[in-house]
Amino acid sequence: MSQFKQEFAAVEAQLTAPGAPWEIVVGGDGLRRYKQAPSTLVEALAVARQHGDAEFLVYEGERRSFAQLMAEADAIAVALQARGIGPGDRVGLAMRNYPEWMTVYIAAVTTGAAIVPVNSWGRPADVIHALGDAGVRLVFCDQARFDGIADWLAEKGIDAVIARPAQADDARGMAAFVAPFSGMAPQPAVIDGSDLAMIMYTSGTSGAPKGAASTHSAICQALYNFEFAAAAAAMCNSETIGAMLERGYAPTSLLAVPLFHVSGCHAQFLTSLRGGRRIVMMYKWDVDQALRYIEQERVTAVAAAPSMVLDLLESPAFDQTDTSSLFSIGIGGAATPARVSGLMEEKMPGNFSGTGWGMTETNAQGTSLTGKAFAAKPGSAGLPHPIVELKICNEAGAALDPGETGEIWVRSPCNIREYWQRPDANAEEIRQGWLKTGDIGYLDEEGFLYLADRAKDMIIRGGENIYPAEIENQLMTLPAIREVAVIGLPHERLGEEVGVIVHLDPAQTLTEEALLEHARSTLAAYKVPTRVFFTTQAFPRTATNKVLKAQLKAAVLGN
Repeated sequence: MSQFKQEFAAVEAQLTAPGAPWEIVVGGDGLRRYKQAPSTLVEALAVARQHGDAEFLVYEGERRSFAQLMAEADAIAVALQARGIGPGDRVGLAMRNYPEWMTVYIAAVTTGAAIVPVNSWGRPADVIHALGDAGVRLVFCDQARFDGIADWLAEKGIDAVIARPAQADDARGMAAFVAPFSGMAPQPAVIDGSDLAMIMYTSGTSGAPKGAASTHSAICQALYNFEFAAAAAAMCNSETIGAMLERGYAPTSLLAVPLFHVSGCHAQFLTSLRGGRRIVMMYKWDVDQALRYIEQERVTAVAAAPSMVLDLLESPAFDQTDTSSLFSIGIGGAATPARVSGLMEEKMPGNFSGTGWGMTETNAQGTSLTGKAFAAKPGSAGLPHPIVELKICNEAGAALDPGETGEIWVRSPCNIREYWQRPDANAEEIRQGWLKTGDIGYLDEEGFLYLADRAKDMIIRGGENIYPAEIENQLMTLPAIREVAVIGLPHERLGEEVGVIVHLDPAQTLTEEALLEHARSTLAAYKVPTRVFFTTQAFPRTATNKVLKAQLKAAVLGN
């Protein structure tokens, strides 16, 4: 056993022992849980009030204390209750990164309603699918999202509240919604840990996105586990932490990823709210603005996809910017390329950075790797968390030995309760409490996880999940296309880019520009292919008529 594994095992045993802060108990269902974790998000987020007038959020010149943010959330919660919103209802949240995203999230779960965060990068049809599938009673939008779905909302009779409307006096605006309730506190809602707290839509390889439905307890266990992982990593890297504290900068996180992902919502927003840490939030990623924030606000930590980290560290402005406060970079959304690790060590010697593996369906919990272990185990996604069980299985569902590659199955109290209204997916992907993740990897002899590939055809471009079937279905509407296959191709900065292989009808013609114009008119920008290949050959297929994409990809890559 390596020295790090021995140290970590000792720290984990100390922190999770009976009477310790992260004591673990085993329930009747066989799951390991943190005994002292809160049971509802109302309880979990109430600790934010203890931080009072300390600054919590910086957003484009606006500043909010913990007390101010919670007061805003209280007013929204009272307004929701006045509309009859409560336990059993669903509230939609369709906006880019705004302070109102945070206050609406807190307010909705306070009333006992389930919050439904929607990917605001998608097209209006994507937003409509999620809101309609979840059956929301009310939706909070920014102006751009509202404009795209206004007709649908009117048709369905669903009320909308617009954050920062184009017309400040718009009667549908947030100001008008909360004005009668400013300074008021919501009535306590009767909520149980097993009640639904959130439905977050996640992409699959075919069909429409599925609603990953999580309970209050699952999210609370996840938040408590983040806190365990932070404590354990600090204890295993005491010298590095000591050096960080000597710099004298207050913990400040740059939130540059979308709040509608668990990496933005859980790993940064909710954990910082509980932990009393300051957030500098960006509307969207801009490397020059990020560097200005790091210097001006003394940012200590950045969590981002590998492509964003490359943008940051390779920016010509990085060396001209005072980044002395920046101590930690968390890599998420895709595997960490060796180039990224090398740049981090070169530009930020002695940093306290790390990576990990988790999913929407696990509320971002799975494995983590921080500090000296990040350098000692290159390519690894880390060790499983104490309340997370992992196994690697073959296609028949049988567990494989260490070193053998197969599909990752995960069991944890942080897992989703179900896919919303998808009995087919629940039967296929949730087996006796185990979630079939669709990710391929292996565990080494010490239990460290290594990711190998995707069992499904998912493409991860800059941290965004893209499912090929949607793109293929849109392109197949072009009469000139006989067959089309969308594949993920390696990309140095984004991890993967979208490639499309097209078999044309011999009697027709189609230019690359015409294909891309069609794609741009029917797909969200991040789903539009960036590489197009034409072939005169029929696609190779299996006996059951499935396209052998691996062969196509190998031919394109020349291997």
